[in-house]
Amino acid sequence: MNGFLLLIPFLLIRFALLGFMNQDAVQRAAHFAPMRGRETIAYWVYQTANIVMFVYLLFLKIKTDSGLWLGLGLSCYLAGLALCAAYFICFVGMAALTRSWILLGIILVFQISAHWIILAEERECIERFGASYEEYMKKVRRYI
Repeated sequence: MNGFLLLIPFLLIRFALLGFMNQDAVQRAAHFAPMRGRETIAYWVYQTANIVMFVYLLFLKIKTDSGLWLGLGLSCYLAGLALCAAYFICFVGMAALTRSWILLGIILVFQISAHWIILAEERECIERFGASYEEYMKKVRRYI
């Protein structure tokens, strides 16, 4: 079975369900905070890695002949879908299901570049909400 098929439930949950629940939510989910300095490079690395992940899955096959990899892959993939398409968990599951080290490497590049995107989002929230957001940041960790 083609690895690209794994994207269908992911995309349906990430965009179709989100849009069904709240029409403005898809636009908000697609919003990126203004980037500055190195964040701009990270943004383009992030977007490129995202495209490469999607396209590369077209060339991969899901491998079901190993119980360990199949179980690990399905667990991560389904957990990612259950968490409303948590990118990293879901895509690690896809890498395990296809047993692709290259896809795993692309996912890691994607996730590392996402750090700068998150920093830009935090800066935008501080500018928009001020001290109340800074207090929120003290109570909630950046990465869960």
